[in-house]
Amino acid sequence: MTDELTLAEVEALARAAHEGQTDKAGRPYAEHLRAVAEGVRTRGGDDEQIAAAWLHDSVEDDALSALWLDQAALSRRTKDIVLAVTKRVGEPPEVYARRILETPGALLVKEADLAHNADPARLAVLDEVTRKRLTEKYAGMRTLLGLSRGSD
Repeated sequence: MTDELTLAEVEALARAAHEGQTDKAGRPYAEHLRAVAEGVRTRGGDDEQIAAAWLHDSVEDDALSALWLDQAALSRRTKDIVLAVTKRVGEPPEVYARRILETPGALLVKEADLAHNADPARLAVLDEVTRKRLTEKYAGMRTLLGLSRGSD
């Protein structure tokens, strides 16, 4: 276990991998990663889930390769969570949601991701068409995952 990356090392890798990237609102992408990791922590997630939260968009956004993830000094569970929450091109939302639900620990990471993505303060700075589209997209995914409305 001591040969696995620490959470601080995972955070540093994720921040470096996403360096220069911004979210839809033009904010540094690392802010989203930090918010999702903190959301996992406050929801009672463990270190493997927090590590996955830091890396949750890394493969999907081509910030890190699937090969890098496969060879990284991370637990199998962390890798499985990252792969579960990585959307695949052309994949129906129902298939994506089913994979998340079938992967131990992934639902909590996706819940934290959706919560931050659907944060009204983040959505407020977007144009109305984008805001409406994303609000509907996030609500649809919450429904597929069986998540209550919560603070959205």
